Amino acid sequence: MPFATYPSLADRVVLITGGASGIGADTVRAFAANGARVAFFDLQQEAGEELARELGATAAHPPLFMRCDVTDIAALQAAIGTVRDRLGPVAVLVNNAADDNRHPVADVTQAYWDHAQDVNLRHHFFAAQAVHPHMKELGFGSIVNFSSIAWRFGAADMAPYATAKAAVVGLTFALARAFGPDNIRVNAIEPGAVITDRQRRLWYKTQSSVDQVVQRQMIRRVLLGEEIARTVLFLAADDSRMITKQSITVDAGLR
Repeated sequence: MPFATYPSLADRVVLITGGASGIGADTVRAFAANGARVAFFDLQQEAGEELARELGATAAHPPLFMRCDVTDIAALQAAIGTVRDRLGPVAVLVNNAADDNRHPVADVTQAYWDHAQDVNLRHHFFAAQAVHPHMKELGFGSIVNFSSIAWRFGAADMAPYATAKAAVVGLTFALARAFGPDNIRVNAIEPGAVITDRQRRLWYKTQSSVDQVVQRQMIRRVLLGEEIARTVLFLAADDSRMITKQSITVDAGLR
């Protein structure tokens, strides 16, 4: 089935955090297919280098992969500076990096709580802060933050994660208002039960468990990362140029 391509994304510099696997990798592929100049960060060096090699053979602009720990804000800021030096000012930022581990409430330590906020929330703000001057210089920009439906459902074994992902929506709304006068749009996406390789390895280990979550959806097909990536493309492209301060759920109607 053919899907939309977005001419406005051609040659634009796009930065994606957590881009080596899962939804992030699908998003890297989607932007590369639209002719963007893609940079992506991840801790998974081997996977990131392999994805860059894979896409470098066919993409109009070979992606730039950089190993970066987004919880190290100084390193994140430095890496964003390198992207600007090598590719130009960032026009699209996709704050995707996250860690959705599960823990009973009684097992959550202060250190784990702090880490969960660092990896699921804090870097969104500092990456947006770092690219703001790039987008002001360009006269436009789009930031897409990743939240999750986990906070709406009240996931009992994901309290730190759900808290961070609820805060992402609040941050998105605040940044949309702060950056709007500079023609910079800020939106969020709340994915549902996206069945990535990691999800299959850790949480949905059998086909029966996948089938069970699909049956809870109104659209009874397996939700894949590429569906989320297509939503990111739309929010990044000029086709959505009057959409900001929104949080869009992509979950096939999970209930």
